[in-house]
Amino acid sequence: MTEPLSEHSADVIVVGAGPAGSTTAYYLAKAGLDVLLLEKTAFPREKVCGDGLTPRATKQLVSMGIDISEEAGWLRNKGLRIIGGGVRLQLDWPDLASYPDYGLVRKRDDFDEQLARNAQKAGARLYERCNVGEPVKDERTGRITGVHAKLGEEKTPVTFHAPLVVAADGNSTRLSLNMGLHRREDRPMGVAVRTYFTSPRHDDDYLESWLELWDRRGAEDRLLPGYGWIFGMGDGTSNVGLGILNSSSAFKELDWREVLKAWCASMPEDWGYTPENMTTPIRGAALPMAFNRQPHYTKGLLLVGDAGGLVNPFNGEGIAYAMESGQIAADVIVQAHARATPAQRELALQHYPKILKDTYGGYYTLGRAFVKMIGNPKVMKIATQRGLTHPVLMKFTLKMLANLTDPTGGDAMDRIINGLSKVAPKA
Repeated sequence: MTEPLSEHSADVIVVGAGPAGSTTAYYLAKAGLDVLLLEKTAFPREKVCGDGLTPRATKQLVSMGIDISEEAGWLRNKGLRIIGGGVRLQLDWPDLASYPDYGLVRKRDDFDEQLARNAQKAGARLYERCNVGEPVKDERTGRITGVHAKLGEEKTPVTFHAPLVVAADGNSTRLSLNMGLHRREDRPMGVAVRTYFTSPRHDDDYLESWLELWDRRGAEDRLLPGYGWIFGMGDGTSNVGLGILNSSSAFKELDWREVLKAWCASMPEDWGYTPENMTTPIRGAALPMAFNRQPHYTKGLLLVGDAGGLVNPFNGEGIAYAMESGQIAADVIVQAHARATPAQRELALQHYPKILKDTYGGYYTLGRAFVKMIGNPKVMKIATQRGLTHPVLMKFTLKMLANLTDPTGGDAMDRIINGLSKVAPKA
């Protein structure tokens, strides 16, 4: 017996229930639209991530009404501890009107499930174990009108229909590729590799970032373009990992899992970052940065989060931008849905890439310049050795790297950063 077509039809299909997809689905459902949220695996499921959330991401969770109390299993952090150039600097998150003064830590398997369930609670229809394949296209116009998928353990073929589809399917974004959207090679890419260790440092209330990443395994020590992190999870373990940029020759030639092992081996023994304390295998994932896939809207398809390359090139943060782009996309779709004619709806939807560029374009352009700069080991060395000894400069750098400023009525640092972002090309 076949299910009625309405079960597989909606106003909007969202492909992928990571932070970007679940946020999009939540805001769409809250506005009264019928939303299908399609997730290829089943929750809880693991994702490669540092698990650390800045105040920017925290703000998004607050906006969606998620309980972020410590009783609900969230670990709060006060700021960032930066280590490099022989200096150790502890910087609190800035005191701003626009963002809270604390960040959070939560494991991604659990974090993503909370967001997906939140979208469900708002009315989104979630299908887990739903592996989306080819898009359904209108032969005449080339517009996407749905997706073909395989559902459940039996891999039952199903076709879902909707006039709009949101690609929230991460860096690999098969949906975008099938719609002819390819990665821009002129945009930076990063790689994150991480693992977990049982450690006495598990309840650290600062995120820790090591700006000097040394590969000491060869005849000569080599400074690598990236950073290391140690985030206490509050559950007896630490998330320890590396974020590396593709802006140097070392990017392709090194085995980053081996670099992580060597880096951990250089740590003090009583921290516990030793092979016998490792609780999961080392895993890696790509970090698509600075709008590396465009356009963000075309022929009925909107890109959010990693699918649209929204990772911040300054610090490798993706979750805040995934959630923010999801909210922006949902808002645009809700407005388009209320228009009377196809031409008016299209006009509203075409505005989505423009909003993204206005919001992040200039800042990401500055980030691309930053990535090029620190790809040079000499520049990186001078920056860590000299910059870290100036607390005021580092406070400015923290605001810049974490994109934490008040847009209006901020201090001089905010005005400089906002000004630079405004004048930089919004490419």
